[in-house]
Amino acid sequence: MRILALDSAVGRCSATIVLNGGVVAGYQQDIDRGHAAILPVMARDCLRDSGSGASELDLVAVTVGPGSFTGIRACIALAQGIALAAGIPVVGVTVGEAIADSLPQLGGRTLWCATESRRGRIFLEAGAGILSLAIADLPNPSGPVAVAGNAAAVAASRLAARGVNVMLTDARRPAGRHIAAVAERRLRGDVAPLPAEPIYVDPPEAKLPGGETPAAA
Repeated sequence: MRILALDSAVGRCSATIVLNGGVVAGYQQDIDRGHAAILPVMARDCLRDSGSGASELDLVAVTVGPGSFTGIRACIALAQGIALAAGIPVVGVTVGEAIADSLPQLGGRTLWCATESRRGRIFLEAGAGILSLAIADLPNPSGPVAVAGNAAAVAASRLAARGVNVMLTDARRPAGRHIAAVAERRLRGDVAPLPAEPIYVDPPEAKLPGGETPAAA
């Protein structure tokens, strides 16, 4: 299966072509802004380098969060556009799912994925749930835990200070090969469905006239 994997959820833009589990082309750049301009160029260059066109893709995989609001929106819009034009499925993958795919051996530990939030908080993805909370409000795990994500170091240090049995992993951001792997399993029905739509954990900051806050998506 030939998969285009796109990601711009956590401080990095990346586009990767994965063929039968192996990376055949890929670009990435650490970036905080300008995702909408950079991602299409990366996707185009990936297709060129792999010697294929969008019509030869079988699937588009895209990270849907949690993470940067603007990055996620730009990435999903591009993924949906390519998939629509090529007449192929587009599948959403969370940041934690992709990182978990890169860490198969954890010695029975539960994986927590901690992602920085621009509000001075973190997104905590543990199992099927995603929370937005202050770092001081991290819950105590029920057993040994491994922590990944770009906020993993601070989260692990907080837990260790409480005496929690915690292991700090070196996995910080999702990689294209693992985004594609999760998406392929989801397409086969091995993983619960997830639409290619942004995951909003925090309520919106925008205010309606009169000071009311619109409902979160």
